[in-house]
Amino acid sequence: MDVHTISPELPAMFDGMKLAAVATVLYIIVRCLNLKSPTAPPDLTYQDTPLNRFLLKSCPQLTKEYIPPLLWGKSGHLQTALYGKLGRVSSPHPTGIRKYLPMQDGATATFDLFEPLGDHRTGDDITMVICPGIGNHSEKHYIRTFVDYAQKDGYRCAVLNHLGALPNIELTSPRMFTYGCTWEFAAMVGYIKRAYPQTQLIVVGFSLGGNIVCKFLGENRTNQERVLCCVSVCQGYSALRAQETFLQWDQFRRFYNFLMADNMKKIILSHRHSLFGGSSVKTIDTELSRLYTATSLMQIDDNIMRKFHGHSSLKEYYEKESCVHYIHNVNVPLLLVNSADDPLVHDSLLTIPRTLSAKKQNVIFALTLHGGHLGFFEGAVLFPQPLTWMDKVIVGYANAICQWKKQKPPCQSGQLSEGSCVEEKA
Repeated sequence: MDVHTISPELPAMFDGMKLAAVATVLYIIVRCLNLKSPTAPPDLTYQDTPLNRFLLKSCPQLTKEYIPPLLWGKSGHLQTALYGKLGRVSSPHPTGIRKYLPMQDGATATFDLFEPLGDHRTGDDITMVICPGIGNHSEKHYIRTFVDYAQKDGYRCAVLNHLGALPNIELTSPRMFTYGCTWEFAAMVGYIKRAYPQTQLIVVGFSLGGNIVCKFLGENRTNQERVLCCVSVCQGYSALRAQETFLQWDQFRRFYNFLMADNMKKIILSHRHSLFGGSSVKTIDTELSRLYTATSLMQIDDNIMRKFHGHSSLKEYYEKESCVHYIHNVNVPLLLVNSADDPLVHDSLLTIPRTLSAKKQNVIFALTLHGGHLGFFEGAVLFPQPLTWMDKVIVGYANAICQWKKQKPPCQSGQLSEGSCVEEKA
């Protein structure tokens, strides 16, 4: 009878293979989660003015280290995914009143109004007019979290619901929100100015909403009246420049493009009767066929979205609806926030805010190392805090602007804009 013995080297070899497998997995985890990446304060681009020095001193989030959750917070993908799926942690439920505004073309804009939960620290009446991201509305978790935080700090909040974004609100015209249409936001701002003659405005835009609010302020100088400042978070500034980057696979941007396109399909299809009801059966079949086969936002924009405003081409649509052609006209204090690991906004697009802030005294550009797209979660190791760095920096910046206006003489506060103060000759 033969007896087979196991070589003493084999167990050691198996242990070595296990160790190598574990090391490989750990290496992949470290690389994917970006665990070796340092934490740092935001990289700031601004001009050295008394106002900017005051803002940086009074809003510590802009100069202190942003520390994301240790195990996953340095991954822009996980920050973005957590925002996309959960929105926020332990999201509150602020109580507001829904307002309906009839538009000249038959559309009905809606926004939700939330009154402050206490007096503002300056004693003034301040309203935040807020424009959410693509296909978003006041019921999204990140919006609810921010509104609750702002209310508790004494701000009234008006949140635009993008036309067609609310599933329980029917469209009243064959049109829905687009990348840069400011009509609904302008209607909401106009209502607030009429309903609260003493209020002053803080303008806030998230992602696509950042493009809309900056374009709105830059379209007409009168739009900046009674506006104290504007904050834009995670926008891309130019749809025309962004379209090429959205077809690239680096940072899985092409995959995110597909996911957003799929979400847009669902919104459009939920309103198919309102959007295409007046067309012939053949036209409807053609439009829906193109929609079903679309795999990118650009295809949907070209086949459907640009036609809502009569643009002759996709290039014209992106050119006319991007804030890059208007933002230089914004003269109120402007805070532009982006994240270096945002998988949706390519680094090449950030030359726009960087150049603008280097040229204009009223602009501060803050670029964080981490945060993803509208994530900016903070926390120690694993579990994020309910409030994000983004929530804190917006309210902190707004508070600093209000404080500056309160303590400065009228000549220096005024509209808080470039060239708003002219010295009188003695």
